[in-house]
Amino acid sequence: MTKVRFAPSPTGKLHVGNVRTALFNFLFARKAGGIFVLRIDDTDVERSTREYEDGIRTDLTWLGLKWDETFKQSERFDRYAAAAEELKAKGLLYACYETGDELERKRRLQMANGRPPVYDRAALDLTDAEKAELEAEGLKPHWRFKLSGNPVQWEDMVRGPVSIETSSLSDPILIREDGSYLYTLPSVCDDIDAEITHIIRGEDHTTNSGAQIEIFEALGGSAPVFGHQALLVGADGGKLSKRLGSLSMEDLREVEGFEAMAVNSLLGRIGTSDPVEPFMALEDLLEGFSLSKLTRSPARFDAEELARINAKILHETGYDAVRDRLGAMEADAGEAVWAAVRPNLERLRDARDWAVLVNGPVTPVIEDDDREFTAEAAAALPEGELDESSWGNWTSALKEATGRKGKTLFMPLRHALTGQPRGPEMAVLLPLIGREKVIARLNGEAA
Repeated sequence: MTKVRFAPSPTGKLHVGNVRTALFNFLFARKAGGIFVLRIDDTDVERSTREYEDGIRTDLTWLGLKWDETFKQSERFDRYAAAAEELKAKGLLYACYETGDELERKRRLQMANGRPPVYDRAALDLTDAEKAELEAEGLKPHWRFKLSGNPVQWEDMVRGPVSIETSSLSDPILIREDGSYLYTLPSVCDDIDAEITHIIRGEDHTTNSGAQIEIFEALGGSAPVFGHQALLVGADGGKLSKRLGSLSMEDLREVEGFEAMAVNSLLGRIGTSDPVEPFMALEDLLEGFSLSKLTRSPARFDAEELARINAKILHETGYDAVRDRLGAMEADAGEAVWAAVRPNLERLRDARDWAVLVNGPVTPVIEDDDREFTAEAAAALPEGELDESSWGNWTSALKEATGRKGKTLFMPLRHALTGQPRGPEMAVLLPLIGREKVIARLNGEAA
């Protein structure tokens, strides 16, 4: 059974980079008929909050990325402590007493001498007496995992054959001086216990994976299959904006007003060999999904492209799918109005402004030179109930009677009836506005 996990830390809001990873894991699991696990990486108890955790769940639910299983790392500290003791017993987790300043000085000296800034394992030479003396001075150790120094190789689902020379890496710190865990050890323990079969994440974790594979083996587990996708960059190829919340799901949803499937459509296709296009449902996006289509080039996230996709999705969205949301924003003017205005929408919230064209009140915009014409137009309005043929018949008659044509004919009517220079087709709007309000607006009355 294919089993993947998405493991966000509840120390901030989910942003587009996080969500792209979540989406790939979700699609990969669904494609294989497998299991998608949401793991909350809250070992940083000081920075992790319930508010951020709830936000993560809200965002994933909004996107439609439904998880099959979930758990929190903060409930598993006993498991991590047991794993640490196991590694210590095997001589693979050793105590180090250098301070941050001392380690930085070592790194600078190594680089000045043309050597890679790799930890020198000086702590392995400490005697028990020396360790006791350091601790008597108030120093507390951090704990490093002893790498083998051998190459670690795997077939990456995105990058192909990968080889990491562990001899060129510093032994990774697994436990800080204060006893708190860094990401690596809890993650490996969780992946073993949850029986994760595939790990899909950003390419910035590639080197870490080499070290983690050795920890998997040291704890008696088998490393999952890895896939490391290229990271997101901005539309210009530079770093994504670091402004707080600017690319968070909360902001894209609540502030910018984007549709969930617009976000899914863009993030699911950028950085792949397939063209970016709008999808109405995750099932449609799933059909063509394959990690083999991911390119090694950074994926470019363009907010303007997201806006274009959002508009296209709204233009194809049926009334039933948005009726409740329209009602909540007091923009529900009925199915006929939705059909009329949706071709002009960029965000759903725009429907409120367009619905006013029908419901009113609209303040007509009539130039002095056009007042006689709009009054004549009111008098010439076809008798009986207005329908979609009324606009064509009416404007043809006005053209014949006044000699006006093109913009001089149509624009004064649009300005008077909607107060706007552009918008939905007037042939559709006219019967929705209704005879009484049409005549009132043509005569310059707000209605």
